[in-house]
Amino acid sequence: MAYIEGFVAAVPRANKDAYVKHATKAFPYFKKLGATRMVENWGDDIPDGKLTDFKGAVKAQPDEEIIFSWVEYPDKATRDQANQRMMNDPAMADMGDMPFDGKRMIFAGFEPVIDEGKKGKFGYIDGSVIPVPAENKAAYVDSAKARIALLREFGASRVVDAWGDDVPDGKVTDYKGAVKATPNEKIVYSWIEWPSKEARDKGWEAVMKDPRMQATPMPFDGKRMIYGGFAPVLDM
Repeated sequence: MAYIEGFVAAVPRANKDAYVKHATKAFPYFKKLGATRMVENWGDDIPDGKLTDFKGAVKAQPDEEIIFSWVEYPDKATRDQANQRMMNDPAMADMGDMPFDGKRMIFAGFEPVIDEGKKGKFGYIDGSVIPVPAENKAAYVDSAKARIALLREFGASRVVDAWGDDVPDGKVTDYKGAVKATPNEKIVYSWIEWPSKEARDKGWEAVMKDPRMQATPMPFDGKRMIYGGFAPVLDM
């Protein structure tokens, strides 16, 4: 099964082009270490939350935008070996300076528990980070499958839910702090792929009006979930 390294960061809007160039330059190196895909998504519809949100997750400044991105590996072992090599590889210096504050970036390793739909290019995504009680894993998967059936019925092309596996504590920011996770909770990194933003907006409107959605239980605290809409800027 594939393994996901998921990232969230705050990038100055003025550095958007520089960020894309930086990521484009980095992918051949990740590929050499075994990565099969790298996807970068630029914040487009990032709401403010009452308890948690993407901006607070990475302490974003008013002039910064949120990126939601991931690197796919064929398995955890390949990812672990890649990270170990990166820590000691002089080639990392050739990547140049990062056009954002890496100290506020959050990252972790996730194991997909759901991957349904057609894989390939997409026009828009919804990204989310969710705190789920560890004992509710099976209930979460069952609930997510019911939700995914509706999302796909109303236009979503693919949905991925990945369960936190290697989620480190950070000095400034981390995934646990992003959603105010309690010690007994795990982090879920999830995204929904849509053909376009228009399809996403219409799809969600239909989903939220459907009584089946209201009947689907949420085995987690939805008030602490963070979510937003993102436009893809790189898919390699």
